Amino acid sequence: MQIKAYSISILLALFVLSASQANAQKTDTIYHVNGNILTGDFRKLNYGVVTWKMLGMGTISLETPQISNMKSKKQFEVKLKDGMIYYGSFDTTQVERKVKIVFASGTELVTINDIVEVYPLKKSFWLRTTGNLSLGFNYSKGSDIASLVFSGNMNYRVRKSSFQLSWNNNNTFQADTLSATNINATLSYQMSLRNYWSWGTFLSASQNSQLGYKLRMNFATIGIRDIVYNWWNRYFIAAGLSIQRETPYDGSGETTDLAGVVTTVWKVYKYTDPKIWVDSDISFIPYITGDWRYRVDFNLNPKIGIIGNDLQIGFNFYYSFDSRPSANASSTDDWGINLELTYNLH
Repeated sequence: MQIKAYSISILLALFVLSASQANAQKTDTIYHVNGNILTGDFRKLNYGVVTWKMLGMGTISLETPQISNMKSKKQFEVKLKDGMIYYGSFDTTQVERKVKIVFASGTELVTINDIVEVYPLKKSFWLRTTGNLSLGFNYSKGSDIASLVFSGNMNYRVRKSSFQLSWNNNNTFQADTLSATNINATLSYQMSLRNYWSWGTFLSASQNSQLGYKLRMNFATIGIRDIVYNWWNRYFIAAGLSIQRETPYDGSGETTDLAGVVTTVWKVYKYTDPKIWVDSDISFIPYITGDWRYRVDFNLNPKIGIIGNDLQIGFNFYYSFDSRPSANASSTDDWGINLELTYNLH
């Protein structure tokens, strides 16, 4: 009887705990512009989309322009389009499309469309992580040439900082032979500074048989300036210095050089049907040491949503130019375009 009573006590405790967790998930409120009230768990906001969990419906996505007001007692890191960062919770106001950020020393009234990022301060690793996986394929029967692409990125947020791992693997096959390869992997760190400024550093490794190098290691430190950052697009520029270490295929010996880096990035995210995402960037790398040399890298990746925000279809175009490639390079430039299917993790 004691064992049975003990078991019943454990079951009751688990029931109360699960009930309290369920109730905890319903402490946040979003007021839709159409008058609907959504009660659930506010997870995060980035690139114009709120990640929101509701009992019975699971995790859903809600676009910023659809929000009239919101309330949450949780603590968040909130970044505005002017670069200001606050740490606090949300409270409703009597003004439509304006919300109050509540922090230790006071409050701040902000327009909802001015909020560009919201991340929880005390949440699991998974909720601080965003990312996507992409798979692309092209084939031409006449030339018997096929290309296969696997790419993706993972982004992890902490207070005022983020870590990102990204990769892109482009392989070209002719008949049953691997005829060309273009592989890139980058690990980067970025920290928000005052207003529109950020600082970042990254380490990358790449290989490109068309341009004649077996391995290129690149370590760079850059300053980043947001020009535009709002609920539908982000445009920023970055500049800094990098150390380039390159190993060619012909075994002629490694070279190490100091180079400059100038990059501009534009991201567009449109969430009214049809839902569209466009990521583009172009980098100019002039070499400071060694023979006069410069490189240009360009990427364009437009996508359209086919199942909500989770599944997208589009294409990936890349172009690379090197004014002084290694002696065994097939060309001074390399480019490719592939149809791509992308899945957003959350």
